[in-house]
Amino acid sequence: MKKLVQFFKDSAAELKKVVWPTRDEVISNTKVVLVSVVIIAAALGLVDFLFVSAIDLIF
Repeated sequence: MKKLVQFFKDSAAELKKVVWPTRDEVISNTKVVLVSVVIIAAALGLVDFLFVSAIDLIF
């Protein structure tokens, strides 16, 4: 039981050391992720379309 209490005390101490991002940083990083996802999805969709078109031409 003593180790469990010590674990939670240590965890709380470590969480106080964490430098949390600001709201603006979170919003900015979220925009970057969303734009990246859209670009990669479009690229994969284009590649898929090209493969399907090539297979249709072959068969």
